[in-house]
Amino acid sequence: MWPVRAPGLWRLALARLRWAARPCSSGSAGPGSRGPLGAPGLRTRLLVTGLFGAGLAAAWLSAREEKEQRRQQRRLEALRSAAVGQGDFQLVDHMGQPRCKADFVGQWVLLYFGFTHCPDVCPEELEKLATVVRTLEAEPGLPSVQPLFITVDPERDDVAAVGRYVREFHPRLLGLTGTPEQVRQASQAYRVYYSAGPRDEDQDYIVDHSIIIYLLNPDGLFTDYYGRSKTEEQIVASVRGHMAAFRSVRS
Repeated sequence: MWPVRAPGLWRLALARLRWAARPCSSGSAGPGSRGPLGAPGLRTRLLVTGLFGAGLAAAWLSAREEKEQRRQQRRLEALRSAAVGQGDFQLVDHMGQPRCKADFVGQWVLLYFGFTHCPDVCPEELEKLATVVRTLEAEPGLPSVQPLFITVDPERDDVAAVGRYVREFHPRLLGLTGTPEQVRQASQAYRVYYSAGPRDEDQDYIVDHSIIIYLLNPDGLFTDYYGRSKTEEQIVASVRGHMAAFRSVRS
């Protein structure tokens, strides 16, 4: 229920609407004319009602947008307070070039941790990530998104293995690897859990790990994350919303 004491123009519009709702006198009057007692005609009442309704709709949309912006800001502050993704990393890309977090400042980044011998989950999540990037690329006016893959299996995933793997998903997907210590530090920065399972007779093993796609904004800050249950459409909508609301905190 809207408050009776609406301020300013709202109070005036509400008063006119109430006046327009009063019954007219028994005398006949054409549309747009006033009755003997000065009551507004049908056309005037429709106009006032329409303007009042449009004003209420605009106020509701504005309030909803402000609420969503506050919700996103609270979520971002909560994520930052968890200190996720605040640290740097020192890795090597699938072309053999040294890479650190600062190399991606100024870009939106979608980041996934996995391993090339993963039988199903990693390929599914990387296909999802690639589809999201392609969808955003097709929308005019949106900034580019850099897809990143960081291995959690440095023992088997050398530069060549990562290079062969990332080419299967997206031409701009950049694969990163490093020493076990470098990979551990990068994983810790994003609170990624991983643990190699027991080896079989062929010395093959599965790596258990967190299944999360991370979104980093152009300031290099962790902005959002997407679990396995998130669909491509949901991720696209979320990234698009973060892009629209983004305001750099860098000077």
